[in-house]
Amino acid sequence: MIALSDKKLLTFDGFVEWDPEESAHHYELRRGVIIEMPKPRGQHSRIAGNLAYELGAVFRQAQQNYFVPKECLIRISNDTGYEPDIVVLDEDNIASEPRWERESIILSGQTIKLAVEVVSTNWRDDYLVKMADYESLGIQEYWILEHELGIGGRRYIGNPKQPTLTVCTLVDGEYELQQFRGSDRLLSLTFPALELTAAQIFAASNSVE
Repeated sequence: MIALSDKKLLTFDGFVEWDPEESAHHYELRRGVIIEMPKPRGQHSRIAGNLAYELGAVFRQAQQNYFVPKECLIRISNDTGYEPDIVVLDEDNIASEPRWERESIILSGQTIKLAVEVVSTNWRDDYLVKMADYESLGIQEYWILEHELGIGGRRYIGNPKQPTLTVCTLVDGEYELQQFRGSDRLLSLTFPALELTAAQIFAASNSVE
């Protein structure tokens, strides 16, 4: 993660206008500062891709009118915008999103059923900054996937450290956190039929038994 220095802080709209479509890098806007994010590679990319596939299978089977977009920028505030590794949107709310069709931008937390971040070296942002921002926007569920040992803090991934999936569920405007490791089956209010353990998600296998 690299902050691109600039004397002038950008607004969200200024960032959207600046953001190059054809780039080898991925960018987010945080408190007016452009943040250069590494594009998902290797295990990070595989875990996100396979989890998106499993989520899609579950909500299609349950006939939930949701979808996982390839591109989606979430406007948090006038100076902050994020693009999660996975986001699940409510098709029924898309008509109320004025910037979706032209820009793939989501303004309302009610449209977002789930946001997922796969932790990399910027783990403090995922656990602290983004958690607070997603909570303030009213996103129903936020998952943090810590698949590499030794990156996140012990308060989040245990002592000794181990791969941990943290599920943040919005209850009365605040996130309640639940952590899953190893053979723990993931529990989700949004996707109760998702029968995966933490170990299965972190294995990033091509198929789940």
